[in-house]
Amino acid sequence: MTVLTKIEEVENFVYAQKSAGRTIGFVPTMGALHKGHLSLVKKALDECDVCIVSIFVNPTQFNDPKDLETYPRTFQADADLLEDVGAHAIFHPEVETIYPEKDDRIFDVGAVAEVMEGKHRPGHFNGVMQVVSRLFEIVKPDKAFFGEKDFQQIAVIKAMVNQMRSSVRIVACPIIREEDGLALSSRNVRLSHDLRCKAPHIHQILQQSTSWAHNMKPQQVKDKVVEELNKINSLEVEYYDIVDGDTLQSIKEWNESQNIMGCITVYCGEVRLIDNIHYSN
Repeated sequence: MTVLTKIEEVENFVYAQKSAGRTIGFVPTMGALHKGHLSLVKKALDECDVCIVSIFVNPTQFNDPKDLETYPRTFQADADLLEDVGAHAIFHPEVETIYPEKDDRIFDVGAVAEVMEGKHRPGHFNGVMQVVSRLFEIVKPDKAFFGEKDFQQIAVIKAMVNQMRSSVRIVACPIIREEDGLALSSRNVRLSHDLRCKAPHIHQILQQSTSWAHNMKPQQVKDKVVEELNKINSLEVEYYDIVDGDTLQSIKEWNESQNIMGCITVYCGEVRLIDNIHYSN
């Protein structure tokens, strides 16, 4: 496995692969890798000839400086995991490599970026689009792989790719969970033992809510999910919305969409966790 730190190194590597007729699969990450990330790498290896993984903690997508400061950085452990799973290359740049000058680009992809995370984390998705567009420009992948835990992020990136008329195909991959249902996240390492025992309630209550949907309207289900989670000590819901899975706009009736998603953010102590659930009609 090759570790690349400079743009020229990536360009040379990609040129050699494409000259040999190989397809490039790309998994952008911020490191602190877990089984969820590795599932993306395995999917990339299944669908493409070569897999490149970026490890870059992107400062422009953190609207909370403390969150950026505390984000885990475990490069050597990450590299060992990627070598074991068969990744071909890691792109591990410095901030100055990605942003030789301040990135002042403002993206406008419409309503998908303005609700939920977009509303509660101003500037977050613009930062995501800045770094992902930059990485796509450098790596020039055929396909890029993202986890569905970040459901809204995938919608935003797809909208950006369409707007840019990019040829990169975005592949959404299923959430990987612990045995107790907690969605794998790099932030989980910050949970104390007590908080780690509380966090699985998020998925458990979301699962229960799919049965409530048989007798309740979407707003009633939303209210009940928030009420049940907020009853649990150390859990506090920031938002829960039930939306059309394509437009990400709230629905009022279950028959408004054939693709209905519930998207949630919960503070478990001071650790901000996200998750989602699919509602079938």
